[in-house]
Amino acid sequence: MNILRFTDLCAQDQVRGQRVLIRADLNVPQDEAGHITEDTRIRASVPCIELALKSGAAVMVTSHLGRPTEGEFKPEDSLAPVAVRLGELLGRPVPLVAKWVDGVAVNPGEVVMLENCRLNKGEKKNDPALSQKMAALCDVFVHDAFGTAHRAEASTYGVAQYAKVACAGPLLAAEIDAITRALDNPKRPLVAIVAGSKVSTKLSILKSLAANVDQLIVGGGIANTFMLAMGLPIGKSLAEPGLVDEAKAIIEMMQARGAAVPIPTDVVVANEFAAMARANKVPVEAVQDDDLILDIGPRTAAELASIIARAGTVVWNGPMGVFEYDQFAGGTRTLAAAIAHSPAFSIAGGGDTLAAIAKYGIEKDIGYISTGGGAFLEVLEGKTLPAFEILQKRAVA
Repeated sequence: MNILRFTDLCAQDQVRGQRVLIRADLNVPQDEAGHITEDTRIRASVPCIELALKSGAAVMVTSHLGRPTEGEFKPEDSLAPVAVRLGELLGRPVPLVAKWVDGVAVNPGEVVMLENCRLNKGEKKNDPALSQKMAALCDVFVHDAFGTAHRAEASTYGVAQYAKVACAGPLLAAEIDAITRALDNPKRPLVAIVAGSKVSTKLSILKSLAANVDQLIVGGGIANTFMLAMGLPIGKSLAEPGLVDEAKAIIEMMQARGAAVPIPTDVVVANEFAAMARANKVPVEAVQDDDLILDIGPRTAAELASIIARAGTVVWNGPMGVFEYDQFAGGTRTLAAAIAHSPAFSIAGGGDTLAAIAKYGIEKDIGYISTGGGAFLEVLEGKTLPAFEILQKRAVA
């Protein structure tokens, strides 16, 4: 993908003395008292900011936080706690600028944080007037927030359209490189794992992947719908009978290419969805009318692990079962271990997937962990993200 990279501009000493506006993703969780409960996104933003400062730029950083109403400031919408935490990580104060659209005072070697960008009227609608004001603040715009790359907003798209220079920060560039490696030019076999509660929410992803991957592993409620499509009993498990024909079509798409959708041969069932529910491992043919399928069985998990062991590239989105309860975590745990030990390049994304990676402590064993939920899913669908589109256009402008 042909884009300008901020790291290259810095290496070429092109940002010294320049005003740099970084769109980061600092949308971190907070408790009721406003204390940050998890700061991964702030820590992830530090390398780009430090690079800009070391390169002699005057640095402005902004982000959204929560879902504020445009033009209506509320204390809980403020980036003030984020500015404090960023200052601790950088080892210097990070002043917070409230009303910044019409001008910001910042000198080379300094960094300021610009208040929640979604408080600005016209942000979400990508208002041209607002975008142009943002662009006028800087000499270089740096998009470093992959989690917002699927949204065409003033601080993500419009500013890149009008800024003198628009480039990708190290986080966004790393996402682009990982996605390109996994989907555009993958080492084969390419194995995709797509799991979740409903086929309908990931139908377009499944269809897109079915045209490209060598093995399409499905899990969760999605797997139940595929089991229905194969005429297997699923009891009272979560499924979408209305999408059985779609599931059959995906299986046929894969078969026509000599690829496959492995269907579970055994599952873990219970009579209720509860933390203390008793788990029973049964062959798929033995699922009873009052059973809930809450995980794949050990034989299926072993078969899928064998597929992963032979893979050249693995794309992972979604756990295989209700891994939050240990008695229904075996499938997800086995696949997580298989991916961790596989020599394949792996890319993983999605909130539940990241939670599973954290639970089993395999962060360092995944080739790339995507930070964007919705953006990652849209990439899997084969969509061109607005952020990628505008940065490519600006690179050749």
